[in-house]
Amino acid sequence: MKHSLGLTLVLLSALLSLGQCIQCYSCQDYTGSCSKTKVCSQDDACLTLKARGGDTYRSCMKYDKCEFDHLSIVYSQIPSFTFDCCTTNLCNSAPAASASILVGLLCSLLAMWWTAH
Repeated sequence: MKHSLGLTLVLLSALLSLGQCIQCYSCQDYTGSCSKTKVCSQDDACLTLKARGGDTYRSCMKYDKCEFDHLSIVYSQIPSFTFDCCTTNLCNSAPAASASILVGLLCSLLAMWWTAH
């Protein structure tokens, strides 16, 4: 009973966050890990844009504007880049940080399961 109640609470909290504004890391022209965050507008995604040469730009971006043609105009000073847009809180972090968030979530779920038995 405790196990199903805990699982239901986790699912409900995930569903309640749908349709709300997300939070993204927001650092411009940055090569290290970013700790500055920003609450984005509704319909925004988190952008990670990596310039050839090492600089990484992290910010909010309208999801429908997250395409190469638009970004090449906005970031016209950068001749070559790769980018990614995602739609969950703080998903534009450095890979090591997002892995630690996943590990933390899994540990929390494991602890909840363990106490239910």
